[in-house]
Amino acid sequence: MEAYGAESKFARRNSAYPKSMGQFYSVEFSPRGISVPYQFKIWDVSPPFMYVLVKEYSAILSRLKVGDILNMKYYSTDSVYRPECRKTAIRHIIRNDQGRFKGHYLVGLEILKTQDGKMIH
Repeated sequence: MEAYGAESKFARRNSAYPKSMGQFYSVEFSPRGISVPYQFKIWDVSPPFMYVLVKEYSAILSRLKVGDILNMKYYSTDSVYRPECRKTAIRHIIRNDQGRFKGHYLVGLEILKTQDGKMIH
């Protein structure tokens, strides 16, 4: 803290991380057997899960399994925050057969936490 009890804008911008899942815009990861990372927009956040859409014919889909734990890089909605790497579990893979996202799968992601509620890096 600086004199006068205010934190500098520069310090907040360079040391802060998004505080909630809702502040994440996209996620990037490489499942086993794929060396180039895939990046997905986060479509829905319904704590404790986030969902990404994967096209039904995407090469990545066959490499994703419920229960897999991957290191994923999360990007914030605010460009002043640095990307965060978090251990994340795949909790759901649900086919969407109707509506706007027909032909896609919803993949539910959960950022893993320790028993005291802190996120695992």
